[in-house]
Amino acid sequence: MGSGHFFWAIFYFASLCSASLANNAKINFREKEKKVLDQILGAGKYDARIRPSGINGTANLATIVKVNMYLRSISKIDDYKMEYSVQLTFREQWTDERLKFDDIQGRLKYLTLTEANRVWMPDLFFSNEKEGHFHNIIMPNVYIRIFPNGSVLYSIRISLTLACPMNLKLYPLDRQICSLRMASYGWTTNDLVFLWKEGDPVQVVKNLHLPRFTLEKFLTDYCNSKTNTGEYSCLKVDLLFKREFSYYLIQIYIPCCMLVIVSWVSFWLDQGAVPARVSLGVTTLLTMATQTSGINASLPPVSYTKAIDVWTGVCLTFVFGALLEFALVNYASRSGLNKANMHKENMKKKRRDLEQASLDAASDLLDTDSNATFAMKPLVRHPGDPLALEKRLQCEVHMQAPKRPNCCKTWLSKFPTRQCSRSKRIDVISRITFPLVFALFNLVYWSTYLFREEEDETF
Repeated sequence: MGSGHFFWAIFYFASLCSASLANNAKINFREKEKKVLDQILGAGKYDARIRPSGINGTANLATIVKVNMYLRSISKIDDYKMEYSVQLTFREQWTDERLKFDDIQGRLKYLTLTEANRVWMPDLFFSNEKEGHFHNIIMPNVYIRIFPNGSVLYSIRISLTLACPMNLKLYPLDRQICSLRMASYGWTTNDLVFLWKEGDPVQVVKNLHLPRFTLEKFLTDYCNSKTNTGEYSCLKVDLLFKREFSYYLIQIYIPCCMLVIVSWVSFWLDQGAVPARVSLGVTTLLTMATQTSGINASLPPVSYTKAIDVWTGVCLTFVFGALLEFALVNYASRSGLNKANMHKENMKKKRRDLEQASLDAASDLLDTDSNATFAMKPLVRHPGDPLALEKRLQCEVHMQAPKRPNCCKTWLSKFPTRQCSRSKRIDVISRITFPLVFALFNLVYWSTYLFREEEDETF
């Protein structure tokens, strides 16, 4: 009899346990979340206007808000407007002990809200923002998670256009530091403090591609500011961008070098080909000026000299110098022609005077007495006779013995001597001087700006 009662007792207890498990299995946790939200956020129970207490509920301490972000993309970096556009997922996390709730033995990990105005929010703003907008497709890209211990996580996806003051002295061999600054608008550091979250506070999407820049690295820091109304907490991210030089090498530097070299072709043209040399010089000069204007149109009008200004200015000077060289050659050619014409006229005049003198002497001889004897011209002229001196010089030239060729004299013989025209001499000197000076300029330019780029890196 006792054993029978014991058996029925066990059966009854097992029935109760199974019923209890069945009831627990039928619990609607979504309905439970609603009840918890109504319990902690119900009317008259929570006021979103009141700032949460500090650490461990201490009222006289500041609320700590930890911040981290995820950079999704950087769409553009505008040199002219000095700004850049970025899309990021921004997160804030803080503790509000008024939002604690029962997690039903760990079954409710967190509660999710989509309305940010239901709870207290930090008054953070981006101090260097120009434009910005939220993303609402298909639903607003924002959520708030409330954890059982009262911790609140706020996450939102936003797109921002931020100001980025640039120093373009080394453009296009430069590095730029663009900052993203976040600060409290109304709460001072006595009430609200922003801190970076420990461990990777800033994350960047893999394979981030920029059209003309490379993101080398980034640095998180604090930038608290003091004003007349108090000290405000501030966070900043410094992004170091290195400009890709290959684009500018292909689009600017190589075309400018080609224009300068094309302007040197006029040194090899005949000095009498005036239309060809003028057309070549003017065309290269106008093309170089157009290239310079196109470069400056994409940059802001700054007061200092940029590296690209030095390059285009020197190239424009070389092209203009080639045009001036032709003007000098033309002037020297005409001057030499005029001197040659004057020399010819003087020689003709002297020849006419000599002929006239010879005719006068012959007439004087014919007018003498017929019985007079004629003086015979001597077979050997006197030393002072100019004709004898000329003949002797010619004999010396023809009888001179050949000498062994000298390399230096052979190279120097390529340069026109004084007996040749000065215009030809200017062309030959320019063929060597212009390339040498341009090569020296390239050596100084690249060594200066490349080394200065490394020295000025202060990041």
